[in-house]
Order: sequence, then structure tokens, then C-alpha cells
Amino acid sequence: MPTAQEEARVIVARYTGPSCKLCRREGEKLFLKGTRCLTEKCGIERKAYAPGQHGPSPGRRRKVSEYNRQLREKQKVKRTYGLSEGQFRSTFDRVRQLPGVAGENLLAALEMRLDNIVYRMGLASSRKGARQLVRHRHVEVDGRVVDVPSYQVRPNQVVGVTEKSRDQMSVRASLEALSRGAPVSWITIDTKKASGTVTERPTRDAIPIVAQEQLIVELYSK
Repeated sequence: MPTAQEEARVIVARYTGPSCKLCRREGEKLFLKGTRCLTEKCGIERKAYAPGQHGPSPGRRRKVSEYNRQLREKQKVKRTYGLSEGQFRSTFDRVRQLPGVAGENLLAALEMRLDNIVYRMGLASSRKGARQLVRHRHVEVDGRVVDVPSYQVRPNQVVGVTEKSRDQMSVRASLEALSRGAPVSWITIDTKKASGTVTERPTRDAIPIVAQEQLIVELYSK
């Protein structure tokens, strides 16, 4: 059972507790703390069991219901992108009216959020850090400052850090780390200008997240 402190954290619009607990609850890394998730300090590496337990639970396994599978999948994706329940549900309600597969449309819409684009471009080491950059007016779209993390970026739009913010240590460190990795195929990046262009709306194969989005559709369709 959650403690009173944990329940209070859920009441506010956004979860403010330890990020590692969310990964442990879902049983996999959600990469909520950037490069820390790749080190031995990662919470799920140190405690590979759900929070609230005094070590791994021995004995019989509990039977997992279909509803529980759907709920856990929704929670995993929602927490990966750092959204509240209201934000996540409103995104789903908006994309379910679009042609195509609802689950794939949902993931595409989440990927096209401005804060996620900033993260995918390597301008921040985590989506939380990307959201802070956007809110603090360090990010511009087509040359105009946009401070709304949920802003839906369109294909061919250019996203980048404002000129006066390009020398921030956090931005530089993130771009250097990106140069050692592989960016997504649907964004072209100019590391010198700390900017990039979204070339197309991503297809499911181009979204690097392990999820069974159809379970989310089934959950919200009840």
C-alpha cells in the first residue's frame, strides 16, 4: 500500500517522487534520469523488484489479469513521456478520431510533442530536462520561442535552442553524448547550431520505444 506521502504526491498534477520507483514499478528502465540510467547507479539495477517490498517476493506468483496488463502498459507509456493522466487521456481522445491505427497514432502524437523532440534531438539528457528547457524559453520553433511542452511539431519545422542559450553546459553535454549514439531517423540534427529538422511524422517502426500500444487502446475503449 502507498504511504500517505506517496498518495499526496499523486494528488498534484505531476508525480514528484523518486523517478527510479516508477521504473521499478514497471519492471523496466524508462530512462527518466538521462545518462544515470546507463550506469550502475540506476535504481532498477540496484533493486530489481517493485517498490514497497522488502526484497524480491519468494514463493508463488500472482496471476495477472488482462485489465492489469492493460493498466501497466498505459502507466509505462504515460510515465515514459512524463504526462499526467489527464494529458495522456486527452491525447488519446484526440488521435482516436484520426484515420489509421489508434495505438500507432497515439505514439506518433507523443513523439511529436515539443519536449520529446528536444529530447530526441539530444538537447537534453531526459524528457524532464527537455521540458524544463522549453518552459524556461530556451527553445524555438522556426525561429520563434515556444514555451509549451505539449506543442505538436509538424514535419519540416526546425526546432532548436535559442542563440543566447546554446552555450549552456547542460545542452553542450547532451549534444556531446548524442554524438556517441544514434539519433532517430526522422530528425536531422545540426549539432553546431543546436537545432534540427523534423523530416516526417514517425511511423511505428521508427519510434524506439518498447510498448504494446494496442493494450492501451483496449483499456480506454471499455
